[in-house]
Amino acid sequence: MPEEVNPLGKIEVSPVAIATVASHAALQAYGIVGMAPKNVLNGLTNILTRDPRQGVEVTQRPAGLVINLYVVVEFGTRVSAVANSLSNSVRFNVESTFGLTVDEVNVHVQGLRISTPDA
Repeated sequence: MPEEVNPLGKIEVSPVAIATVASHAALQAYGIVGMAPKNVLNGLTNILTRDPRQGVEVTQRPAGLVINLYVVVEFGTRVSAVANSLSNSVRFNVESTFGLTVDEVNVHVQGLRISTPDA
């Protein structure tokens, strides 16, 4: 758990809070139509609990945070450009919100979705 110590006390940031900010940033990114579960078990758990942080995994290393994102991308967009933009957006939002160093943002594309099917 990331923490900062100052003369007045200690500030700890929960990985849940980091995941919430990362999820919000991901859902606002161009080309992202939703978050996806990491695996089937996580998918069933999220259906039952309606977790807003679905598709985000946060771990800490000595060099900084590692954020894994599991997303669904809009069909027809350039996946590499969407993933790069998403990575930069999540890194910026987490670093500016918490003042923590983000070492890696890994984007795992779990599927494609067609929003407007042709008739």
